Amino acid sequence: MGSTAHHGAEGVGRRDLIKRSAALGLIATPGMGLLSACASSGGDGQDKAEQGKKTARNPLGVNDTAGLEFVLFDGGFGKEYAEDAVKIYERDFPKAEVKFAATQKIQSTLQPRFNQGTPPDLIDNSGAEQMDMGVLVGKNQLADLTALLDAPSYDDPDKKVRDTLRPGIVEMGQFDGDPVWILYYAYTVYGVWYSQKALDSLDAAYPETWDDMLALCAKAKKKGIAGWTYAGKYPYYIPFSLYPMIAKVGGREVLDAIDNLEPNAWRHPAVKACFEAYYELYKKGYILRGTPGLDHIQSQTAWAKGKALFLPNGSWVENESANVIPSDFGLAVSAPSGLDGSDKLPFGTIWACGGEPFIVPAKAKNAEGGMEQLRIMLSEASSKNFTAKVKSLTAFNGGTSGITLTPGLKSGVAALEKAGDNVVNPRMQDWYVQLQKEKIGVSGLGEMMAGRLTPAEAIKKIQSFADEAAKDSSIKHYKHQ
Repeated sequence: MGSTAHHGAEGVGRRDLIKRSAALGLIATPGMGLLSACASSGGDGQDKAEQGKKTARNPLGVNDTAGLEFVLFDGGFGKEYAEDAVKIYERDFPKAEVKFAATQKIQSTLQPRFNQGTPPDLIDNSGAEQMDMGVLVGKNQLADLTALLDAPSYDDPDKKVRDTLRPGIVEMGQFDGDPVWILYYAYTVYGVWYSQKALDSLDAAYPETWDDMLALCAKAKKKGIAGWTYAGKYPYYIPFSLYPMIAKVGGREVLDAIDNLEPNAWRHPAVKACFEAYYELYKKGYILRGTPGLDHIQSQTAWAKGKALFLPNGSWVENESANVIPSDFGLAVSAPSGLDGSDKLPFGTIWACGGEPFIVPAKAKNAEGGMEQLRIMLSEASSKNFTAKVKSLTAFNGGTSGITLTPGLKSGVAALEKAGDNVVNPRMQDWYVQLQKEKIGVSGLGEMMAGRLTPAEAIKKIQSFADEAAKDSSIKHYKHQ
């Protein structure tokens, strides 16, 4: 899966391409694949559990004898944090039988059940087989979680659940209007991950401009170290650093236009400049040899072993690669390098947002139970448990006091503090899953970074994919409000 000819000169004067345009993000879900949902409106379905009596201790009116079925994506965060939260549900509702399962086969396991109208009560819809959120919302397959958000929080009856959440979490779960269809439980920082020890060995600081990035990669190459690697089989990891770079260079409105499927959004000068900057990594031989054939685990392992300096990823990488990251690695994350001083937003502009999307199906037998399980997970104790065990923040705005933060988590918090208001949140990955993963990621960016497309060819191809999606009447379309 190596390189081919790069078809002539690309990358003419980055500075000449940027005149000034517009940017936006935080922590989320490890997406690892290509399948999307083809949800139908569902079959006859199952009988709903009778609602229980609403009390101060049971504000959602959960039927205390109704069973609860919870299916979790078994990915980078593992399943122990969810199993611990299930134990609290079982303690609170001892008469209820809880069926908990963890799988990586979300779509192939659960899509048939959606079609039959017999879905579980709570689902962590993540991973390679993530069901397409836009499709599920568009086909009325999900329950509105407003009742959960307006319920008293698990810890403080005087505070609503929505008032305990990090900024942007509620808005992420909205697609059109007020209903909230998804609760993103993890809070993910996306960016460029690296070893501070490796940079120290090169007597280098993290590069803030692209010229400095290329100079550092050249220095590393002389010592037999690649500048970058990435999940070559899942190249939609590349946007974790590329998208916020586009926002930094051209402004957040460039990403908004891309999300909105606006005509020529991908032809913006900031997009062209950033594509050409990344393509230079390929042209100059700064990508770890064989990267296009590596999956996420293989690329993370090679990086952890010091074969490459930089890795675009999300904050789950600290937990997912814990068994291969050396104790003295000095794990750190940075916002992407910019082009130069003409960038619209300052260095530190980063993508961060809710991740690990939890949903309650509209035809769930025990929807109140599914929401109650989420209410438990959004307590301070469950949030602290998650952070301590999986090295990631949650949607709960707090939950870190008394916890010794791991290097990656500490670096992520520092990156957020540095970003301030310059946090962007591209919606492509949850509004249009198939477009983002299969087309933009694999067929566009993956081909470009492997040297099989020039930046101009990649942009033309990706813009055509976006135009097709915009014209497709079978797809529900969303726009930034």
